[in-house]
Amino acid sequence: MNWYITDNTAPAVALDKIPEASYADFYNDLAAKLADARCHVAHYFALPLGDRLRFFCLLLDDAAGQVLLASHAMGYYDQTALPSLTALHPALHPFERDIAERYGVRFDGMPWPKPLRFPADRRDRSSTMDNYPFYSMKGGSLHEVNVGPIHAGIIEPGAFRFICNGEQVLHLEIALGYQHRGIERLLGQTGNLLRQMCLAEAVAGDSAVAHATAFAEAVEKLTGHQRPAQLERERTVALELERMAMQIADTGALSMDVGYQLGQVACEALRTMTINTTQAWCGNRFGKGLIRPHGTDHPLTPEKARMIRTNVGEIARRYDEVRRDLKSSPSLLARFEQCGIVPREEMQRIGGVGQAARASGLARDIRTTHPWASFAKCLHHRSIVKQQGDVMARLMVRCREVLQSAGYIDRLLELYEQKYAAGPTPCPAPSYAEKAAPSSLSFGLVEGWRGETCHVLVTDAEGRIAEARIKDPSLHNWMALALAVRSEGISDFPICNKSFNLSYCGHDL
Repeated sequence: MNWYITDNTAPAVALDKIPEASYADFYNDLAAKLADARCHVAHYFALPLGDRLRFFCLLLDDAAGQVLLASHAMGYYDQTALPSLTALHPALHPFERDIAERYGVRFDGMPWPKPLRFPADRRDRSSTMDNYPFYSMKGGSLHEVNVGPIHAGIIEPGAFRFICNGEQVLHLEIALGYQHRGIERLLGQTGNLLRQMCLAEAVAGDSAVAHATAFAEAVEKLTGHQRPAQLERERTVALELERMAMQIADTGALSMDVGYQLGQVACEALRTMTINTTQAWCGNRFGKGLIRPHGTDHPLTPEKARMIRTNVGEIARRYDEVRRDLKSSPSLLARFEQCGIVPREEMQRIGGVGQAARASGLARDIRTTHPWASFAKCLHHRSIVKQQGDVMARLMVRCREVLQSAGYIDRLLELYEQKYAAGPTPCPAPSYAEKAAPSSLSFGLVEGWRGETCHVLVTDAEGRIAEARIKDPSLHNWMALALAVRSEGISDFPICNKSFNLSYCGHDL
């Protein structure tokens, strides 16, 4: 089967240039490629185009840095069952479940045909949370524990159903989809690009910069607009500031769950300092309003660059002290080490991404394998990888990434100061009227702090965004959490959960 080969910096692709194969050829070729550990699927989805349903696949070759595009199609009302790829490669399960739920496509041999989100516009309206047959085990010594969907803390809804033998967790099934925001549908219905940007940065509030950057990258590929290097550097600074803030916050949350108050309060203070730095730059602590297509409303100035550089240096210095304290705490190590292990082989099978995958020895990192912007030009990223796959490994990856991000920010701002020593040349203002390529597909692919973030946009014959498909890294990693708690005590679920810190809204869209 032919694939259209591109990369993470190339412009949009005309729909008629994306090869369309029979499903048999698509199935065989994709299955063969996924047998190679260097390949994984960034997105696989279906779109109704006229009287047909066309399926698109974005396959990443992590060794060659290539993005491979292919498609297959079927009649919109065709009831033919397609052989399930999930049966061979479990990493495909969220994509096939989503397609089945939206359009009623049947996948023969699908081992887990559970609805993914229960969206308001699902094909089968009779499929509800109340009648879903959860997995069960029988035995006199077994009992079930249900947590959620409404939680004691101020967090979003999600249900966790444990099957336990005493305190030991035998199985965890996670049910999501309680939020019906319809962001993808709204992106296709809203013709105003500024409103679309605001929707994109609201996909997951703690990843506003990552999602806004992915969407802006996809838009700019559609217009063919060349970004100035300074705009790329500013976006990278914003992305790494977000990474620092959220990894520090997770460090504090993990410390809190084991009663390590020194780590908790220190990280709360440092996280506040980090997000306040972002607020001083753009007026919003989470970076909303900072990323806009073709330009920015908040260009860096020498004064702001010095402020960010000074603050980041102080945050990194103090956080490194916290990191050393964490590593020398016997009580913390006793809880975190050898707890919540997900081996590399399992992480690869389920398609894990981000720092959770890297903590299990699976070095998936878009900054390394498919670099874009500053990562392709002046930052040569080296992924931080641990092998243990436990809570401690996931914490240590976070700790190292905070310090690494601080170094990147310092380097980028040093380049800024050198370039504009005689006076700044500000980045251009955003443009919302650039003409987009008609009947084309583009994607934005960035490494957010949780991992691989992908936005795919498809335009109609007039160049308007007609369809959007969004993938938050949490889509892959919820299964990793379910695996991590098996054979652990149920009292260890909170620290396992915090060590992943996945997004409910990033999944529910």
